[in-house]
Amino acid sequence: MVPVVAALATGTIIEKYHGNEFATEHVYASWWFILLLALVAVGCIAAILREKMWHTPHRMLIYSSAVVILLGGGLTTWTGSHGEMTLLPGQPYDTYLESDSTARRLPFSVTLDNFEVVTYPGSHSPMDFVSHIAVDGETADISMNNIYRRQGYRLYQADYTPDGSSVLSVSYDPIGIAVTYCGYLLLIAGLVVMFLSPRSHFRRLLKALPLLLLLVGGTASAAPSTLPRQTADRMGRIMVLYKGRICPLRTVAKDYTTKLCGKATYQGLTPEQVLSGWIFYHSEWADEPMIKIKGAELRHQLGLDGRYATYNQLAPQLSGGNIAMPGSTEGIPDKKRRAAEEKVNLVQMVANSQLMKIYPVPDSTGTIGWYSQNDPLPLSVDSDEYIFIRKQLGYCQELVVKGDYETLGQVFDKTCEYQQKKAADILPAPSRIAAERLYNRLTTGRWLYMLVISLGLLSFAIALYSPKGGKGKWSLFNSRLAFGLVALLTAFLLLIFILRWIAGGHAPMAGGFDSMTLMSMVISIVALCTARRHPMAPPIGLLTMGFCLLVAMMSGSNPPVTNLMPVLSSPLLTLHVTVIMTAYALFFFAMAGGVAALIRPALRQTLERTNLLMLYPAVALLALGIVIGAVWANISWGNYWSWDPKEVWALITLLVYLYPLNMSQRDGHSSTWFHVWCVVAFLSVVVTYFGVNLLLGGIHAYN
Repeated sequence: MVPVVAALATGTIIEKYHGNEFATEHVYASWWFILLLALVAVGCIAAILREKMWHTPHRMLIYSSAVVILLGGGLTTWTGSHGEMTLLPGQPYDTYLESDSTARRLPFSVTLDNFEVVTYPGSHSPMDFVSHIAVDGETADISMNNIYRRQGYRLYQADYTPDGSSVLSVSYDPIGIAVTYCGYLLLIAGLVVMFLSPRSHFRRLLKALPLLLLLVGGTASAAPSTLPRQTADRMGRIMVLYKGRICPLRTVAKDYTTKLCGKATYQGLTPEQVLSGWIFYHSEWADEPMIKIKGAELRHQLGLDGRYATYNQLAPQLSGGNIAMPGSTEGIPDKKRRAAEEKVNLVQMVANSQLMKIYPVPDSTGTIGWYSQNDPLPLSVDSDEYIFIRKQLGYCQELVVKGDYETLGQVFDKTCEYQQKKAADILPAPSRIAAERLYNRLTTGRWLYMLVISLGLLSFAIALYSPKGGKGKWSLFNSRLAFGLVALLTAFLLLIFILRWIAGGHAPMAGGFDSMTLMSMVISIVALCTARRHPMAPPIGLLTMGFCLLVAMMSGSNPPVTNLMPVLSSPLLTLHVTVIMTAYALFFFAMAGGVAALIRPALRQTLERTNLLMLYPAVALLALGIVIGAVWANISWGNYWSWDPKEVWALITLLVYLYPLNMSQRDGHSSTWFHVWCVVAFLSVVVTYFGVNLLLGGIHAYN
């Protein structure tokens, strides 16, 4: 497998610098790579015959599935066809272009009657793209995750043009998909038999595992002026159009504060107080050193003494997207420079009310748009409403100067009533608003995550070095305390997960923060379910959850809930992410067990059995997750495998973890090397999850 892993990894690096088409042509579709895969298939067949695997049905099914899946991929390459066709309204088309610009004829003609972009209520963010077509007199609709099939051809919604044309993907794969899916079914059947068969290695390990305990600063300055907490809270109840969705203004305030200073609160002030401060006391806040600037070189070029700067320090140098400063800007990372510019632009958007799209106004057709105070308004707006929109914030400013916060709060309440009157049909349900407000309140601090990782490190160290083989009073107390902490944290994360689901209207599994939170929950469930048999599981789980939550915090510090991209609105996405994250969580447990075994040699044999019990379901779940992802991709894009870096590295991870499973079944294998492999192999998970997103890119990458 080493040549295959090396070839796959090389292909992802080549794609990084030369693109997917180049990598496909020179690596994945090259004669030598196809020969390499053919040798893998021959090796699987030889192993089946040599080891007479028909006596062990689960191995027979798994090895056979690899052969069938490889055969299906070959048939897709040799007999299939993929391309695109652009449809102008009212004109019939019966040809499409493949990636090499070869024209292919369809056995039928397609006419676009109308193309429609369906948006989320009250916003311009697309919820779906729909092509209304006619095929030889038969009408049909093609949309995201809703394909059209005819005579072996499948048409998918791919793109559209501003003039109303629709771009469809065309897929023709009469044999390859069916054969590949048969391979998937064989693989799933083999995994099921492996876990159920009393003769499998996994079941023997499960029976043999003993039921014994296992061991394994500066001075803060006074905050600038702002609204009283209660008044600011009433302002936060106003709804606003933000990032393509209608949400409470508190969500904007939280995101704004986090973007500027790296956390959702500032000197004890709530996000609403911070945002209201920048709105009504701009001159004071412009001199407040709260804008966090990353990068020592950038801070030096900007003439900053510390990590934080004031708006007045940054605006003259960063406004307009340029760094107007003495000296060269070479060597300053573009990402850090753009981040600093974005913060300055964000403050300017608050100053000119661009972020405050709080006025729902219907146009002449009755379509409701959301506008800020300074936006051009529809001609259908009457004079009274026009004056209200243009003058309201000015009136609020007068009340702030007078200190009449009670009247100001009433104005905010009246704004909510105005929104309810104008846009009641498109406003989120009260339950969704309440869920989002509660979610925002529960996720404004970082102290919880830092506390979890600190307690996790302490608990893991105590469990690892506890005397009396883990049977002492303090060892048992440590395990029980860790169990309680994991249980409490699990309940908290589950609440956060449910609130995000309710607020967003979809399962929160489409981003880095969401997936790391899900992984933390999966880890906690594994730790709690195995705690009775493995008292070291809660300390390991607590430590692992701490690291996962730390990564989630670093990846965006609780990014705002957003509408889901149309292609991601599939239940297969939820299942795919859940299965993959569970596999990664189990791999982390195996890695932690490997570290413990290398530190405490006396525990290596016992921890090897524990790690194997983690690796079998982890590898099975990873394989299943890849299969689910392939089916999802086939439904969404018409291609079940595109050699994207995320796909490739998931496959590499699967191959890497197959080695310790095979190693463990050989007589006389080294337990030390098994644990070393478990530790080192986790690097493939790190590359798959983080390296692809940060370095390699691809269609699966997210920030």
